[in-house]
Amino acid sequence: MNLKDRLNRQLEIRKQSLSYRALSLTGNLTDFTSNDYLGLARSGELALLINSLNENAHRNGSTGSRLLSGNSVLIETTETQLCTIFRSEKALIFNSGYNANIAALSSIPQRGDTIIYDELSHASIKDGARLSLAKRLSFKHNNLEDLELKVRSSEGNVFIVVESVYSMDGDFCPLEELVGIAEKYGSHIILDEAHTTGLIGKSGSGLAVKLGLEKDILIRIYTFGKAMGIHGACVVCNSYLAEYLINFSRPFIYTTALSPHSILSISGAFTYLAKHEDLQKTAENRIQLFNKLFTAEIGDQLKRPACNHPIQAIIIPGIDRVKAAASNLQSSGYDVRPILSPTVKSGEERLRICLHTFNSDDDISGLIHSLAALI
Repeated sequence: MNLKDRLNRQLEIRKQSLSYRALSLTGNLTDFTSNDYLGLARSGELALLINSLNENAHRNGSTGSRLLSGNSVLIETTETQLCTIFRSEKALIFNSGYNANIAALSSIPQRGDTIIYDELSHASIKDGARLSLAKRLSFKHNNLEDLELKVRSSEGNVFIVVESVYSMDGDFCPLEELVGIAEKYGSHIILDEAHTTGLIGKSGSGLAVKLGLEKDILIRIYTFGKAMGIHGACVVCNSYLAEYLINFSRPFIYTTALSPHSILSISGAFTYLAKHEDLQKTAENRIQLFNKLFTAEIGDQLKRPACNHPIQAIIIPGIDRVKAAASNLQSSGYDVRPILSPTVKSGEERLRICLHTFNSDDDISGLIHSLAALI
């Protein structure tokens, strides 16, 4: 079978299973799907700040990788700013959270080591583990007994890879207990803070800092494309690990550095958030309102994981059923998307609702009414 026929056949299988993906535009629907939890991506005030900072930029592009022509005082100053926020010795900026996860996982664990990741980890974590020469295992989601069993029988340096908050259910990892297991067996934790960056902790410093556990975690990855409303990411770690990544991490060595505008956007977004930490409280209020109205009007008639994060999952098994439910909500004016297998397990298809500081009480109440109409 030639290449075109093979690819078309695979696409046709996706279409027949109703799991075919296509790009779309949202129009004027009320946003309940983006990761812009704090509304920073649409903040005119932040845009003005970033634009004013950008007036001082001396070039448009970075011109190369950081080891060649792409490094600058601006990048290093911004990394120092991030070190202060995240309470770390070093911070290395990467072009995306995907890049940062692959960078750490593909280079630091070595042959003879073991990577053990939560089964619901993001694709970037799984891909990074695949690129490593280390043995890789998954453990049952947030199941400490299963994790400890696998840590106990693993070889070499053991890396436990988890997320502060998981993107499909919006549930937190049991970080304090995970640190206890790592200390008991001399293992290392790699923590992806993608969905807590900006949203929780002082100045948006995330879960580890909020719990005072930052010194107990080998590597933390912070993503700026969600609550921070911009682009890029950073790996936070000790000095010797940063030095190692600079020398052995292929995504760092061979990637063109972010542009000055992107670096200024990172610095500006965290400067802005430090002066507007009330946005975190507003996000909490939106979550509380959603949970209160959901309990009052829907109760247990729709299945969902209990959650105190802007990500709210409504489980509607079956691709055809969940797509129909999303279509009904969109017809009512709400941008809610279905999450289909294979992104989630077959039978665990769901509506993924994201709450934002800019969603009004009426927006949330109307969404709940439309969800109730699905019953």
